[in-house]
Amino acid sequence: MTSTPSLTKDPAPDDAAGAAGAPAPGGKGGKGGGHRGGKPIPASAAARSALSSRWASAAAIVIALLWTLPTFGLFVSSFRPEAKAKGEGWWKVFTDGDVTFDNYKTVFTGTDADIGQYLINTIVITIPAVLIPITLAVLAAYAFAWIDFRGRNVLFVAVFALQVVPIQVTMIPLLKLYVQPPFNLMPLAGPDAPGGGFYTIWLSHTIFAMPLAIFLLHNFMREIPGELVESARVDGAGHVQIFTRIMLPLMTPAIAAFGIFQFLWVWNDLLVALVFAGGRTDISPLTYWLGSLAGQRGEDWHLLSAGAFVSLIIPLVVFLSLQRFFVRGLLAGSVKG
Repeated sequence: MTSTPSLTKDPAPDDAAGAAGAPAPGGKGGKGGGHRGGKPIPASAAARSALSSRWASAAAIVIALLWTLPTFGLFVSSFRPEAKAKGEGWWKVFTDGDVTFDNYKTVFTGTDADIGQYLINTIVITIPAVLIPITLAVLAAYAFAWIDFRGRNVLFVAVFALQVVPIQVTMIPLLKLYVQPPFNLMPLAGPDAPGGGFYTIWLSHTIFAMPLAIFLLHNFMREIPGELVESARVDGAGHVQIFTRIMLPLMTPAIAAFGIFQFLWVWNDLLVALVFAGGRTDISPLTYWLGSLAGQRGEDWHLLSAGAFVSLIIPLVVFLSLQRFFVRGLLAGSVKG
């Protein structure tokens, strides 16, 4: 009686090696980034392990200390008397303990400038200058990422190349567009505001932010699996439904990350606000008020440290409130498991 041949094949050499726990071709890392107990380690886990090592933690602590030390010195200087701030280093506070709140009292009540008006101006400038470019950039990023149209790659490269153009180079051409035909936006401000208004500042910040915003959001959007889009199309969803129900929820960390960058940039800006407001101080931002604290000859520069921390309160609250989205947005798409 003859035996029936076995239908099972002998394991191939690679399979046998894999069963024995040998590393896959490609070295220690392989495609997954390494092996642990015979199983491949995802690249994201390998990167997380490297970034959380003792040496990486020590380097991060050193960098954080070096980065925070000047800010801490500025904070200490804001409580130093004028003579001490101008004649001694801020570290002398640990030996003499001489501190005062006079600088902050002068900042709030001792100047002719109305800090409340400048604060309102800055908020009015910043919020639209953040929301407008994000709204337009998300739409443009979706078009570049998921809509196939003629010249898409060439146009995207052109948008990307605009990032290298310095803002200072664009100011005179933009001013000409604002005040000369066919655009001539100045009449929109009315006869009482011949130098322009808030809308010219919003438009300028939007123009300057769009290239970077489109580039970053496009890269994040391309990391979204195409299977999600294809499944939605099979179910009959159009571009509007895909954009609103799939892309926007998944893009929240990236949008928040760029929103923080844009908020901090606009909040701390002085050049764009002064140039495109036509030199009007009634719509100038908080940074203009900070410059005026030092006086015409810079004799009151010791007040700048206190004024800087007053202007820092709102950006600090915004950053801490969106910190988790900021970190997720920076790490999104950086590694693949």
